[in-house]
Amino acid sequence: MSTLTSPEITRTASQTSVKVLAVAASIALLYYGHVFFITVLIAIIIAFLLDPIVTAFVKLRLPRAVASFIVCSIALLILYLLGLGLYTQFSGFVEDLPTYSQRMNEMVDNIATQVDHFEKQTYQVMVPKRFQEKEAPPAGTQPPGNVSRKKPAKPTPEQLTPPGTIQEVRIHPEPTPILPYVYGYLRSFYDVVLMASFVPFLVYFMLSWRDHMRRSFLYLFSGPGRQVAGKSWEGVANMVRAYVIGNFILGLLISIVSCLFFFAIRLPYWPLIGPLSGFLSLVPYVGLPLAILPPLLAGLITYTQPAIYVMIAVVIAMLHLIAINLLYPKLVGARVHLNPLVVTIALMFWGTLWGGIGLLLAIPITAAFKAVCDNVSSLQGYGKLLGD
Repeated sequence: MSTLTSPEITRTASQTSVKVLAVAASIALLYYGHVFFITVLIAIIIAFLLDPIVTAFVKLRLPRAVASFIVCSIALLILYLLGLGLYTQFSGFVEDLPTYSQRMNEMVDNIATQVDHFEKQTYQVMVPKRFQEKEAPPAGTQPPGNVSRKKPAKPTPEQLTPPGTIQEVRIHPEPTPILPYVYGYLRSFYDVVLMASFVPFLVYFMLSWRDHMRRSFLYLFSGPGRQVAGKSWEGVANMVRAYVIGNFILGLLISIVSCLFFFAIRLPYWPLIGPLSGFLSLVPYVGLPLAILPPLLAGLITYTQPAIYVMIAVVIAMLHLIAINLLYPKLVGARVHLNPLVVTIALMFWGTLWGGIGLLLAIPITAAFKAVCDNVSSLQGYGKLLGD
């Protein structure tokens, strides 16, 4: 039986401490530099998605730089047309905001009246009549036998202060100016917009310089490690494409069915509400309430009967359950291979670090890490731990 000597124990403890500090420093770097890392990750995901299209143009004897420029231009044009359509629908919704606000006020007043009526009925049923409050006597009258006594007026602070005493002057703090708050909000918004403006350039350079970056990346390794690095690169790229395309196809199917249903019941702004509800349904764990909320809010402008809201909620819930339980495993789950516990922990971790965008990027980041572990022999144990 081998025992560790004192220097070996000290060396092991120091190595463990360094690893713990490195992990803590990495988490802090991810937290404080979240805008930068999110921008780079989104650009990498988009580049992986567009790379097969660029490769198809290259096979037509186009230079890779030209093919990358054409594909990026087409992608930007599609995004512009989608944004224009969403803006048109949203501008119409803004015009109906007064009607929506009036409808909301009517519903709130109706609910408050019903709650008050229910409370009165409950009070009359639960409390015996002899214990119920009697009607208050008219103003200015007093019960018999009571003699009204006027309470002496309380002395003012000036009357209590002896002559010649200096009174304490209280200085009220000035209210917090709104300018720093507005500046902080605009500063964070400006940082997001600034980083988002780099995404098209990052995607273009990643696509046009793909071969050079891949060769340079593989040169960092030697021998069998170079082959493992190449397989890891391809594994991550295939996983990201399968995950994003699978989610897009699934969200598109749910959106189409939702639009047909909303059009049939004459829901206002169904071209906007349908895709919004369909893709929100794919958000892990909270997708169902997020998918139900937009059509319910849009229906407040038109519908007055509660049965229509129940029908909307039931139909959206059925679409969500069918998509998640039947279609998701075939379109997405077959390529990701993550167990539910790891998915939950990943959502908690990345959601805590990066908020809402972290929930969307948690699964592809974790699946990419698993793809690397599956191709590296020393990390295959971690890959099995993450897998299903």
